[in-house]
Amino acid sequence: MKQTNEQRVQAAEHIRALLQYIGENPEREGLKETPERILRMFEEIFRGYDPAQKPKISTFQNGKDGITYEGIVFDNGDFYSLCEHHVRTFFGEYYFAYIPNPKGKILGLSKIGRVVDYCSSKLQIQERLVNEVVQMLEEALHDEQNPPLGLALIMKGRHMCKESRGARKKGTMMSSCYTGVFKTDSALRNEFLHLIEKA
Repeated sequence: MKQTNEQRVQAAEHIRALLQYIGENPEREGLKETPERILRMFEEIFRGYDPAQKPKISTFQNGKDGITYEGIVFDNGDFYSLCEHHVRTFFGEYYFAYIPNPKGKILGLSKIGRVVDYCSSKLQIQERLVNEVVQMLEEALHDEQNPPLGLALIMKGRHMCKESRGARKKGTMMSSCYTGVFKTDSALRNEFLHLIEKA
């Protein structure tokens, strides 16, 4: 997302024009530096467009340290994104699980949150976001001979485009993505959902 100085100046002018459009004076004391602040904020919250900031996902060979893990690995945390329809925040919690192949790879746990953050850091819809996160993590775990047995992700989000404008109704949206055994084995899906209840 590296821009030229000329592009940056043009972007700042567009922001000033928007401030004028809503009835503000972009030259008043409190707003003079706002266009530049917004540009710096954009660089941070839209880092998902910058391939150079894509997280390096550490993986380890299952069993290499003497322990072969074959059960569900579960992680949860928060996410923040911006909807592509009204550029309003949507945010909430994610719940991720995977079952590593006994002869395949396991993930560095902190990398899950980093992937969620990276995929969230662009204009999104929650339905696409949940799939992008799973796809990136599945690619990191990919082993031609020993792929992961299954991945599962549920995201539960509040959408300000619904709550603060338009319908003005509070509520949450749930979206999910399952691969492998989580797609075919209802008992494993239920175990995942039970872990979410306890989280």
